[in-house]
Amino acid sequence: MVRPRWLSAQRTGVSRSWLLWDRAIALWAAVNLIWVVFDITYVPFRTFWLQRNLTPLPQVPLVVPLTLLPDITPLYDPVKGIEPHRETQAYLRHFQALDQALSTDAPLAASAAQRSKQVELTLAMINENPFAASGNSGTLEKLKNRLRQRAGLDSAKQSAALLLSDGWLNRQGWQEERRFWQQQILPLVATSYWRSIDENGRPTDHSWRYDLLLFQGVFAFDILLRMVRLRRRFPGLSWRDALLRRWIDLPLLLPFWRWLRVAPVVERLSQAGLIDVEPLRAVISRGVVSLLALELFEVLALQLVDGTQSLIRSPQWPRMIRSLRSHQSVSALQQQSEQPLLGLLRLWGPMVLGQVTPRLTPELQSLLGHALEQSLREVPAGNVVPRALSRQLSAGMVDSLVELSRGTAERLAESDERQAALLQRFGDRFWEELAAALERGDTLERSQLLLCGLLQQLKLNYLAQMNRAGIGALMDELDQLTVPVSDSSGPPPTPPA
Repeated sequence: MVRPRWLSAQRTGVSRSWLLWDRAIALWAAVNLIWVVFDITYVPFRTFWLQRNLTPLPQVPLVVPLTLLPDITPLYDPVKGIEPHRETQAYLRHFQALDQALSTDAPLAASAAQRSKQVELTLAMINENPFAASGNSGTLEKLKNRLRQRAGLDSAKQSAALLLSDGWLNRQGWQEERRFWQQQILPLVATSYWRSIDENGRPTDHSWRYDLLLFQGVFAFDILLRMVRLRRRFPGLSWRDALLRRWIDLPLLLPFWRWLRVAPVVERLSQAGLIDVEPLRAVISRGVVSLLALELFEVLALQLVDGTQSLIRSPQWPRMIRSLRSHQSVSALQQQSEQPLLGLLRLWGPMVLGQVTPRLTPELQSLLGHALEQSLREVPAGNVVPRALSRQLSAGMVDSLVELSRGTAERLAESDERQAALLQRFGDRFWEELAAALERGDTLERSQLLLCGLLQQLKLNYLAQMNRAGIGALMDELDQLTVPVSDSSGPPPTPPA
């Protein structure tokens, strides 16, 4: 695709210090974009950062541990106003105490009270649903389903009581049950959290402070430096115009819609020479320009045809035709020079009569000879006339016509005031008679109807064909014109001589 002129232009040279500065700011903007993406997705993906496990298929109990990733939730939870939920934390602490009691050699009866308390906490968690505060009500349903599947019952509450009963633990053993609780239940309980609300009724979020101090302040300083550099290159440029030229940097300073920063970041990385976005830009712009060009051309074509139809429907045809006469169409500029129509006649007349017509002598002789031969056959006893006679007559007539055209061309080429006046009088008389003929009868109305109908049919057929062609055909044609042929297909065929 053809590159725009503003992309083809060579950039003015910059000093190495400015280049290093631009690259450092571009990399810092890239770091900011990565942090913005992490900050926006932190709350929805907090469970992943907490457990650092990847579940490719949610319906299949397949977990891929990512132990290399650090646990960043203790550091980043305060930024988002996230605090541990009291009920779930009490549940986890009590389970640790129960685990210690059951891991000893003491009989099960010694931990009956603790197991009964753990069942009560489980029932309270099911009833109160602490996961709703963090918008993860689905986690509670997942926890209840796992309890049902483990116990083989339809009630999650009864399943919790059965899994911690004496009979179940005697049959299964605590070590086996401990693995189930620690791998299937406790990780779900640990995902619950409580998030505070600020004075505006919105969830607490302190990330704007870090964004303002670490990134937006640097970007504002860099934009100011770029404005100074622009004013040094163009002293007549105002501060407002210099700021408007850096409009693409505006998302870097906005505290909302931070995902829009991808545009200035890509632009800065490209200008710093760190990445090459030209192939991607060409693909995107080709599709956008093709779509806009098709829509724009449809509108222009429709407007042109509609304007022509409006002009044709105008009842002022005779007046407009009469305005072409010399004494009505002469403007102040034309009064000092020759008439356009008269000038064309004096330019094209000698060329057509003196140069073009003589070169058509053989063709004119053949055409006129054939016409004379056909005419003589219709006359009685015309078949006896030899063909040579018709050719001789046509040759004589064409020679006379050519000589006449040459003479006329020579006369037109001469500067003759009488000739110019006659031509002008002929043109005025022609326009007057044409306008008068249109005013008589219904010729004007019928002509307007026929011409408007023709344009309407052209408009419908052409626009329908453009819509059927669509963008796909335009893109395919553009690829055929712009994409070079691979060398593996061999050299292109040699055109015939």
